[in-house]
Amino acid sequence: MSSGSARYEELTVPVPGGDLTVLRWPATDPDAPTVVALHGITANALAWSEVARQLAGRATLIAPDLRGRAASRTVAGPYGLARHADDVAALVAALGLGPVRLTGHSMGAWIAALATVRHPELASSLLLVDGAVSFPLPVGVTEDAALAAVLGPALARLSMTFPSRDAYRAFWRQHPAFAGAWTAEFEAYIQRDLVGTEPELRSSCVPEAIRQDGGEVLLDKDAAGAVHRLPLPAELLWAERGLMDEPQGLYDVNRIELAGLDLERVKATPVPDTNHYTIVAGAAGAEQIVLRLLAS
Repeated sequence: MSSGSARYEELTVPVPGGDLTVLRWPATDPDAPTVVALHGITANALAWSEVARQLAGRATLIAPDLRGRAASRTVAGPYGLARHADDVAALVAALGLGPVRLTGHSMGAWIAALATVRHPELASSLLLVDGAVSFPLPVGVTEDAALAAVLGPALARLSMTFPSRDAYRAFWRQHPAFAGAWTAEFEAYIQRDLVGTEPELRSSCVPEAIRQDGGEVLLDKDAAGAVHRLPLPAELLWAERGLMDEPQGLYDVNRIELAGLDLERVKATPVPDTNHYTIVAGAAGAEQIVLRLLAS
């Protein structure tokens, strides 16, 4: 199979509750490094297509559909970030990969950080992309309100049906984060999310998985604390703009300071002209990710 100019193969790995589906973009050199990349809360493995395209065979890229999403949607619960972290360790062991260059975007960054804490032998390097760093909620914002703000739009989409793949494309093309930035790689990514048959196509994401995982991203102390207990140095790449391309991104210098991040242990670097999605799906953001993955 292929996504844009980067060809991948699809395989499965047994984990508790079923078989996790994994995409593999092979390196052209058998001695090249291996990268394991973890997607965000309602995403799937093809979120890394642009990164794979730019890697151009200089590393093997392994990206799972996390349980409860896309081709791994039938893997049973329980869900939660610790479960995903253990799935990553199981994947690495099953494929005989040894220490890998580990990266994660958004929720995947929290999982990646937690995976290195739970399985210190897992990673030789760690790159966090617009995630993993939790900071105190603003004054007057309750936990329930924060959860509703984060999960509300996602859960609304999960409850929708679409009469055709063209309709789903049109839905996403209205998203402000992708204005002028639509690519063949992103097209393949959104189409992988669809299940069902016309005229009742829907997102593959299991709502229970999204609720549980989303709640833990915001509220689970073990997951929030992982970035402060890493067994290896790491880097955080953060997008200047937010999920809806708004000027305030998930992070800024003040929020990172509020989080108490040890900047000698976890370097924090802004990526100009990116939002929460295009820091991975866009050419400029993917370029910065690839530079780090190949240098680590």
